[in-house]
Amino acid sequence: MSELRISGLRKAFNGCAVLHDVDLAVQPGTLLALLGPSGGGKTTLLRVLCGFDRADAGTIEIDGIRVVDDNLHVPTEQRRIGYVPQEGALFPHLSVTENIVFGLPRTQRRARHRVAELLRLVGLSDDYAQRMPQQLSGGQQQRVALARALAPSPSLVLLDEPFSSLDAALRLETREAVAEALAATGATAILVTHDQAEALSLGHEVAVLWEGKLIQRAAPQTLYRRPATRELAAFIGDAVLLPGIAENGIAMCPLGRLQLVAPVPNGRVDVMIRPEQIHLLSASETAADHSTVQDALVTSITYNGRDADICLQLSSAAQSIIRARVPGHRSPKVGERVRLSVDSDVIAYPHR
Repeated sequence: MSELRISGLRKAFNGCAVLHDVDLAVQPGTLLALLGPSGGGKTTLLRVLCGFDRADAGTIEIDGIRVVDDNLHVPTEQRRIGYVPQEGALFPHLSVTENIVFGLPRTQRRARHRVAELLRLVGLSDDYAQRMPQQLSGGQQQRVALARALAPSPSLVLLDEPFSSLDAALRLETREAVAEALAATGATAILVTHDQAEALSLGHEVAVLWEGKLIQRAAPQTLYRRPATRELAAFIGDAVLLPGIAENGIAMCPLGRLQLVAPVPNGRVDVMIRPEQIHLLSASETAADHSTVQDALVTSITYNGRDADICLQLSSAAQSIIRARVPGHRSPKVGERVRLSVDSDVIAYPHR
């Protein structure tokens, strides 16, 4: 287990800044999910960490050893980093065993060092050892790529969107296997992804890189419940943003009087509510917690199976369209009149 420290890291291509003074510390044994939209700088940061690209400024330390500063660029092969690319990138002419031991010293390659152990670690049996990459599914190839990255006992493991090419069911199965393998080794790891669910479910912590700047780092639940900006709120998950007035920790908005979970200056605000916080009640029901209830008309429904997205028109505000999310089996009908209540506290951003 190793600690990673990045300070003031900058990188530009052809005069266009991609990383802006990035500061980041990852504690030993932590799996950090690095989340952000495409073009936000995630892959560039990974490439600089690996040594594939040179930093323009800043420092990087891995397990207390400096590998990057203004006058230092330690070669990739000397950084003790395990790297798992998007497509696995296995050598097609080598067997699974030969792929796993490829980066090891010659004596360890001949001894097939730790192959059986590593295969079991990533959830594959010994039977896979002599298979060729083309005989593996996409998820199996990604597991072999992780085994290859773990073979030299690296100080740090970097995963660059390793599940992006897999279908939904295989993606879930593979990422669970990868998470278990990383936890079993106690590896310090960074997972780069633009998939919000993936980042929130896998990361012990999530850091968001936005236009080359690290704008928030938090535990997954905190990041989802209290995103730093309204843009991040919409990126992390579906967000209902409503105009309101904040006063002494309370926000008044089209959905009533709501408690704010974080302080905000008094005045005009945009109130952020997650769709699943909005509960649908029948016309005769009252909210269990006696919260404010608003009447609404169901205007459309998108049925997703286990849940449904409901579009609603508030009776009290002609221009207010609200989106709620309910369990699929509790989906109402278009044209039905319902009552709405908001569960839990909400956050707000100063209006601009």
